[in-house]
Amino acid sequence: MTAQTSSRARVAAASAVFAGLSLAACGGVASSESAATAAATTAATTTATTSSNIKAGLKKATWGKNMKVTYGSSTIRLRSNGIPNHSRSKYYAVPNGGVVVPTAATATAILDPTTTHDYDYKIPTTPKKISKTTAAPLGSIGMMISGSVLFNPYEGDGTTVAMASNFTISAPDGSTAPFVDTCSGHPTPAMGGGGGQYHYHGLPACVSKEVDTSTGPSHIIGIAFDGFPIYGKRDIKGKVIPASKLDKCNGITSATPEFPKGIYHYVLPGTANATSSIRCFHGKVDSSLITQMPNMGGPPAGGPPPATARTSSVAARLLCDLTGLSL
Repeated sequence: MTAQTSSRARVAAASAVFAGLSLAACGGVASSESAATAAATTAATTTATTSSNIKAGLKKATWGKNMKVTYGSSTIRLRSNGIPNHSRSKYYAVPNGGVVVPTAATATAILDPTTTHDYDYKIPTTPKKISKTTAAPLGSIGMMISGSVLFNPYEGDGTTVAMASNFTISAPDGSTAPFVDTCSGHPTPAMGGGGGQYHYHGLPACVSKEVDTSTGPSHIIGIAFDGFPIYGKRDIKGKVIPASKLDKCNGITSATPEFPKGIYHYVLPGTANATSSIRCFHGKVDSSLITQMPNMGGPPAGGPPPATARTSSVAARLLCDLTGLSL
């Protein structure tokens, strides 16, 4: 029995390291936290359990009719085609070829490139807040009630804050083409390969207004992949929560309409800086849930990928492909 337990422990430790390395190899860690930190998160000792099961609270959320929501004994399954249930801009400003993070001078207005995606996420309903945090990578980090996904605050270079670097340019029909629309979202341009993924980088006002009043408390507007719910910027009394009151992951433990006894949850405070979205997970997260963000700019015509774009070796790509396998 002792030998079997020791073997399982070694496998668990190896799995944690493998998951951390996979996340980094796939371009996952967007902050200064290393793959070693990500691996340590998986192996960290649980310091607090906010709820034995948050299923009852999640059932009170107003999930979009464009989504299929089912519950398992310890999971919530969310299925969607990724198209949000709210209007989008007719045109979007997307980076020119070879550009990773555009400006008004290096962007082109194109018709909305949003395409359907086959989202099928099983997210835990027994999340545990752990002592170590894992950096939220570039790509999907949570599912919103609108049927679209949430990204961290950053663009493809991992440092430029999308909400702080927003701009508009003129579209061919004379209308305005935003980089980030009025709902704090935009699609990845299809020219990047695997693009067309509509996502948010901050508080989507057009989503929160469907469930909140202008002065009342915020209600659930999504769930992060570690299982903790996502809320807008107001506390249970309707007061705006300053970003300074949130932890480094944009989290806080307090009462909410769905969890009046209190729960750890993430807050999107409606800011236009690095606090606009979740920057790290405070719970265990399965990296296989994360869809990596494609190269926003795409390679220049007739040339190699730009130096700032994330590239992968054959070995790294294999590691990415294997991430979702069970030992």
